[in-house]
Amino acid sequence: MQMGFDRMTDDVHPTDEVQAGDIRAYAIFHPTAVRRQLAANGNDDLRFVHYTSSAAAIGILESKSVWMRNVSCMNDFMEVEHGLECLAQAYAGEHGDRLKTALDSIQSGICEEIQDLFNGWSPTFLRQTYVFCMSEHDANHEENNFGRLSMWRAYGRETRLALVLKKEPFLTPTDALNAYTSPVEYLSRDMFNDEFGKVVKGIIDNIGFVKTLGRDSLKGYLFQMFKFAALCTKHRGFQEEREWRVIYTHDLEPSKRLQMDVQIVGGSPQTIYKIPLKNAPEEGLIGIEAHEIVDRLIIGPTEYATATRDAFVHLLEKAGVENAPHKVVVSDIPLR
Repeated sequence: MQMGFDRMTDDVHPTDEVQAGDIRAYAIFHPTAVRRQLAANGNDDLRFVHYTSSAAAIGILESKSVWMRNVSCMNDFMEVEHGLECLAQAYAGEHGDRLKTALDSIQSGICEEIQDLFNGWSPTFLRQTYVFCMSEHDANHEENNFGRLSMWRAYGRETRLALVLKKEPFLTPTDALNAYTSPVEYLSRDMFNDEFGKVVKGIIDNIGFVKTLGRDSLKGYLFQMFKFAALCTKHRGFQEEREWRVIYTHDLEPSKRLQMDVQIVGGSPQTIYKIPLKNAPEEGLIGIEAHEIVDRLIIGPTEYATATRDAFVHLLEKAGVENAPHKVVVSDIPLR
């Protein structure tokens, strides 16, 4: 589900040279994501964890699918606006001017084209982007037994549960779902501007390579750069979440596998998209089925801990998870 290096169509068989070019371009236009993904891949103890309610976790295991919710329904309902505002301010400033000068020198008028393209799609990012949110989880940390107090307070309310997932399916490049994994950065406007300046410097330092991309490819890379900058930038106050998210924008890149549904969430009807937990090895989507991807469950603070644990052991066994009794633990954080 990773935002892959080789975003090729099914009828293209990329050469090693093309793949290497894609990887280099990805590193230029998404340097922070590359750094974070390499660090995640190199950390054997890292897992991803989805904090949710017991009811939602039961739904995941029984339906063998996870829900992606609209960004307008997230805890920080202004998070996309924050990213868009940070991007607009940086692009209108000194670093943006340097970027426009450099790119227009090799492709005349391309910046105006990308501005029009991105501005045209921005309202869609707010209305038609769906995300599945996870946090980084260290398997050798006390958190592996207790969970994270701030997350218990924020998610699940009286029936809290943490679903710990293996990282590999989220970090393996594939276009099977048209939904892509990206880390979240927690930045103020000034911090975003500094990071934007680093990206601009990388583009200028590699301008010879950028010239070889061609006009359409360059517009595509710039569009994705702006899109993920807007969708994966959150307020500094949320930084302890250490969030990663799987992102899907239906109108921009519709998926043949994701399933639209309407569910009641917190008493309100919402459109969601379900990611089926089903492998598609012919398209590089592997390790996603429930018996493969579930690493452990942490039962959050509850007065019915024993009954809840027994229920989830049964559900894991039914889903084919091996050693289920050893993969369900109860947090003893004293939270009311």
